[in-house]
Amino acid sequence: MQSNIHESAYSWGRLAITLAIAMIANVGMWAIIVIMPAVEAEFGSLRAASSLPYTMTMVGFGAGNLLVGRLVDRFGVTIALSLAAVMIAAGFALSTLASSIYTLSLIHLILGLGTAAGFGPLLADISHWFLRRRGIAVALVASGNYLSGAIWPMVLSGILAEDGWRAVYLTLAVIALLGIIPLSFALRRKLPETAHAQSEAMSRAKANSVGLSSRQLQYLLGFAGVACCVAMSMPQVHIVSYCVGLGYGPAVGAEMLSLMLLGGVVSRIISGLVADRLGGVRTLLIGSVLQMTALFFYLPYDGLVSLYVVSLIFGLAQGGIVPSYALIVREYMPAREAGQRVGFVIMMTIVGMALGGWMSGWIFDVTGSYQMAFINGILWNGFNVAIIAWLLTRSRRPQAPVLAAG
Repeated sequence: MQSNIHESAYSWGRLAITLAIAMIANVGMWAIIVIMPAVEAEFGSLRAASSLPYTMTMVGFGAGNLLVGRLVDRFGVTIALSLAAVMIAAGFALSTLASSIYTLSLIHLILGLGTAAGFGPLLADISHWFLRRRGIAVALVASGNYLSGAIWPMVLSGILAEDGWRAVYLTLAVIALLGIIPLSFALRRKLPETAHAQSEAMSRAKANSVGLSSRQLQYLLGFAGVACCVAMSMPQVHIVSYCVGLGYGPAVGAEMLSLMLLGGVVSRIISGLVADRLGGVRTLLIGSVLQMTALFFYLPYDGLVSLYVVSLIFGLAQGGIVPSYALIVREYMPAREAGQRVGFVIMMTIVGMALGGWMSGWIFDVTGSYQMAFINGILWNGFNVAIIAWLLTRSRRPQAPVLAAG
């Protein structure tokens, strides 16, 4: 019988607060993309070097998803979020003192570690409070990441134009401290033991059906996450620089990024509803196929109007991919290990974003064009589709029971 805490009024209220925190915390992931042209001009760096701050942010973001996830499992989400807010503020503030692209890149490692608290750990935490509507709950919290990227660049564009990127970063440092810490104290309530036990029983039954241990499935999802996010990173990381190179300017690129991310929000909500009916594996496969299809549209079209349309299509195609990984972890792995298991898989998706962000810049430096970078993304995406299709096929066959832990 379902615990009365799941899908309760408190659960939905907690979801709203969690979404607000995610919208603030995740700005650290997107800020560098908007200021990248300004940083490149100031430090006189090549495109690959200018991508390094983003890459280091994503390295920290990836590691932080695992490390902060462990903190959430052990100490609760409030303590983890408060520590993360301090790290985010420190990362933004210290960045304003950087005198080179390499110093800025190292500082962004700290920023990424703190920013991670706004993604994987929050997905794991909110997943405990829902069963029948877990898909849409996780999708809504994950949408905070895209809403952050869609809203903050537009809000801060005036500061960037008038006072420069350092003023933007100082503003974000203050917002992180004043926004995240007070909200985190509203999440102090612990999940009842009965709710934990119910979730454990459901995940154990699902694990037996797929015939893989938690560790095996975790690593498989990690490899798949790298592949899909190398592909995902090409438009998301380089759309502003791509537009600058085509002569449209950074403001147009920022608008396309916002449009892409707003499309991602819609996609995540729809994918959450789909996942509640079809499960995480099928939803992930659908999203991966749609993303690969959308990437093909960037190859023939580089006109202003067509890029707006293609960017929206890409956002609508891929938004539900990363949350689906968290759902698969919660469907097939022990609830008490949710923080670290979700953290690991999300970390691997971020490794893919970091690798893809740098790789696309390197390909541009070598070829003078982003065409080969888009093709590279499509190839990686195909590898992801193959892994998830194999997993889906395996889960449909009767399997001998295995131990879910490990």
